[in-house]
Amino acid sequence: MSLSDAAVPLIVAGVMVYGLCHGCDVYAVFLQGAKRGLKTVLSIFPAMLAILTALAMVRASGAVDVLAHGLEPLVSPLGIPAECIPLALLRPFSGSGALSIGSDIIQHCGPDSPAGLIAAVMLGSSETSLYCIALYSAAVGIKNTRWAVWAALAGDLAAFLAAAWSVRLFLL
Repeated sequence: MSLSDAAVPLIVAGVMVYGLCHGCDVYAVFLQGAKRGLKTVLSIFPAMLAILTALAMVRASGAVDVLAHGLEPLVSPLGIPAECIPLALLRPFSGSGALSIGSDIIQHCGPDSPAGLIAAVMLGSSETSLYCIALYSAAVGIKNTRWAVWAALAGDLAAFLAAAWSVRLFLL
């Protein structure tokens, strides 16, 4: 057994021993945390359901492909391949959807192709920002996100452009 295999059990055991040594009822605290976790799940579930339903509807309708085709003349001079546009459109909303698109790009274009390399870097350098904002604001009851959405989208755009430029600069 390697150290990495034993890391999680050792950390859990260490926390339990520490709590017991300091007179803490570890089991009661665990149950309290589990109750809070369930309350959090119940508070974010409606937002999660709405996002996932809307995302499935948009992907099934073909709107992503239509939008990607319309954006192609705008983003191709920036170095983003046409195959990567759907990835850039879905990444802020869904990590699994973006991973599926990234996998398709790598499968169809090849892992060493410009589109495959850029898709891989895009997946690693960006975040499901709108998904996170929706869940966290729903969990704490924030109704007005102010500039958080625009800042997150600007960050995602910067990540996508930097991914395309850095792949072209360093790998191609």
